[in-house]
Amino acid sequence: MIKGFLTVGGWTLLSRVLGFVRDILIARFLGTGAAAEAFFVAFSLPNMFRRFFAEGAFNMAFVPLYAKKLEADPEEADAFARDALAMMVLVLTLFSVIGILAMPALVLAMASGFAGDERFDLAVAYGRIAFPYILLISLGALVSGVLNSNRRFLAAAAAPALLNVVFIAAMTLAWIAPEAVQTWLAVPSLPRAVGWLLIAAVPFGGLAQLGLVAWAARRAGHRLWPRRRPRLTPDLKRLLIIAAPALLANGVLQVNLLVGRQVASLGEQGAIAWLSYADRLYQLPLGVVGIAIGIVLLPELSRRIRAEDAPGQKAAYSRAAEFSLLLTIPAMVAFLVVPIPLVSVLFERGEFAADDTAATALALMIYAIGLPAFVLQKVLQPLFYAREDTRSPLRFALFGLVANAAIAIGLFPFIGWPAAAFGTTVASWAMLLLLWRGVRRMGDVGRIDARARGRVWRILVASALMGVVLWASQFVLGPTLIGPLRAVVLAAMVVVGMGSYALFALLTGAATRDDLRMMIRRQR
Repeated sequence: MIKGFLTVGGWTLLSRVLGFVRDILIARFLGTGAAAEAFFVAFSLPNMFRRFFAEGAFNMAFVPLYAKKLEADPEEADAFARDALAMMVLVLTLFSVIGILAMPALVLAMASGFAGDERFDLAVAYGRIAFPYILLISLGALVSGVLNSNRRFLAAAAAPALLNVVFIAAMTLAWIAPEAVQTWLAVPSLPRAVGWLLIAAVPFGGLAQLGLVAWAARRAGHRLWPRRRPRLTPDLKRLLIIAAPALLANGVLQVNLLVGRQVASLGEQGAIAWLSYADRLYQLPLGVVGIAIGIVLLPELSRRIRAEDAPGQKAAYSRAAEFSLLLTIPAMVAFLVVPIPLVSVLFERGEFAADDTAATALALMIYAIGLPAFVLQKVLQPLFYAREDTRSPLRFALFGLVANAAIAIGLFPFIGWPAAAFGTTVASWAMLLLLWRGVRRMGDVGRIDARARGRVWRILVASALMGVVLWASQFVLGPTLIGPLRAVVLAAMVVVGMGSYALFALLTGAATRDDLRMMIRRQR
């Protein structure tokens, strides 16, 4: 199972690194201006519904059912997947058409502060181009669920990188031939031209992602293309019954995002972009650790529950919690100790100024406080979904929604746009507390074992010591972080941080040599 975490995490890391390259280029060409904010809002629409339909509710319901059928009859499992795919094509095609027609209302729901200025028209036009991505990525997520349930993690983990490759290729074209791009698109402003290139890249990236996982599934012997018109079979009815509460729970989580963007859009211009750039940074450990754990742990727990293997369930949960904390706590400390060097080196160039760096670094620090909670949610939620319990996460999500809205809206008159980040962080810890209490009611399988409990405090000590080393290295190397070699200096600080954490983890017993060897070997 840990090898699965590392396989998915390694490819997710590559995707996130490519995402950084993408965001560095976006910051250079678009900065935090109107085109940037319109792009971020428009791109967040299909991403929001993707989490809503594909990686969220539907997948959380589909994977346990498919994994259990797989143990009994692989052919029956694939027939179930084909029926689900046919239903998804029908529903999401209709939804995409409605979304394109209703795009002005969707943009206002995301960012009412855009009303009456140039950002609104741009966001509506961008959103109509990007919206079909929902259908493509949702189909890709279903096929990825089939591959993951068969313990074939490689293609599904690699697919997200393709979207970033398409983005980077589009901006590289703008870098090499800016005048040709402006002439071809008939747009006099280079930032606007790059904005059109980026939004056009979204559906092309979705096609590439779907093509990769479909090819991998076919090579693995899974024939998933529907052979009949959509029909509501008993298995699909069961899927919808399980998915409905999860759909509502994910809807609540997306409303949390809406609250944050609405609050930010009412603040000063650039706030949505600052939050988006900070989000990209904290999404690195969240994606590499949290999402990887959720992908691997859900089918693993489903199989163990079917086999009535209670010790195996507890061991899987404990190793997942231990592994997530081992990598998440030091990331949180790094974001709190050296946020400005990270943001400055990655983004501060072209249209992205020093004031943007300071604002993005502040948002990053606020998000960092909630990072362990975000990741641990990915560890706890599969314990409910593997038991086909989607109602409990819904109740917890509703409470998180109230907490997020109360904090974000309540603090906005006093501190402005950072209230959106505070709301997200507080809601994440509230959700984690409720999930933890719910898991405890499951009995012994909901309690981490002695090995995991013994390592928690060691991980905290090792991370704190690493933070001291990072602070000292920033103090010593600070003047060089504004020079021409700042990228090299930051890379050196990263190496020092990783090396010191590995050393302190070994000395405190937070990790063993075998743990580190396996992680290095799998990443290679």
